[in-house]
Amino acid sequence: MAHPVSAFQAAYISIEVLIALVSVPGNILVIWAVKMNQALRDATFCFIVSLAVADVAVGALVIPLAIIINIGPQTEFYSCLMVACPVLILTESSILALLAIAVDRYLRVKIPVRYKSVVTPRRAAVAIACCWIVSFLVGLTPMFGWNNLNKMRRTHDLNASHTEFVIKCQFETVISMEYMVYFNFFVWVLPPLLLMLLIYLEVFNLIRKQLNKKVSSSSNDPQKYYGKELKIAKSLALVLFLFALSWLPLHVLNCITLFCPSCETPHILTYIAIFLTHGNSAMNPIVYAFRIKKFRTAFLQIWNQYFCCKTNKNASTTTAELGN
Repeated sequence: MAHPVSAFQAAYISIEVLIALVSVPGNILVIWAVKMNQALRDATFCFIVSLAVADVAVGALVIPLAIIINIGPQTEFYSCLMVACPVLILTESSILALLAIAVDRYLRVKIPVRYKSVVTPRRAAVAIACCWIVSFLVGLTPMFGWNNLNKMRRTHDLNASHTEFVIKCQFETVISMEYMVYFNFFVWVLPPLLLMLLIYLEVFNLIRKQLNKKVSSSSNDPQKYYGKELKIAKSLALVLFLFALSWLPLHVLNCITLFCPSCETPHILTYIAIFLTHGNSAMNPIVYAFRIKKFRTAFLQIWNQYFCCKTNKNASTTTAELGN
């Protein structure tokens, strides 16, 4: 049997449940808004929907599995590994979706005139499919052999060779820390983070040059045009900050675990780092949706039409606003 849940574990589970209760409805609302409103169906919102799907899965699947892993039931090795891998798949999918959105935002600033001809819905769909394929390959790598099976078998053979081979199902028990640091972090987390940093710096540089010119050939209202560009830049800076804040602490702790085995990491720090990564899924609807006027209008339409039982007149008015 698993050990009784500690106070730290109870606090961790409560926070994880709270994150899930915020993340799942928020991201479902994003998907719902895109599905019901034609004005939101372009390449940009395809990337946002892909991110929202991953974030719904984080709240509905990854968080419950993470809670199970944290409690640590007794099970066989590959059963535990199957519980751990979805965490890796969906978190990697979120990272790649964030990167895709960053690239999309960069193209909007870099080539505003040619953007729609370059970033077509078909190309956006291919990019989304590639992100998910890569996420499955990265997340399922432990199932292909890069795991702690041999290490656990050796420990089992030394301690109890005649008993059934079962383990306490915890993430560190089945997932190799070398995989988490050298492959997951150094290849699939840190490079996207650095690339996003470079992209955002270039976006700010392009906007600064545009602001210095004081001219807009694509708008009759330069102040409005540059105000919109500045808002986009601020959103991108916020995205970068939240991404780094959410993901770096856990990977830094993993590096400490790998490179300094004798170092003791307080459990509370580990728990905080874990729910920060999951909390990023709850932040994304705010960052990517609530800062976009069309989304706010769509959310208001959904609220009035399906939750407040407003008249069709109000719904029609809101729909007309979406097209503007």
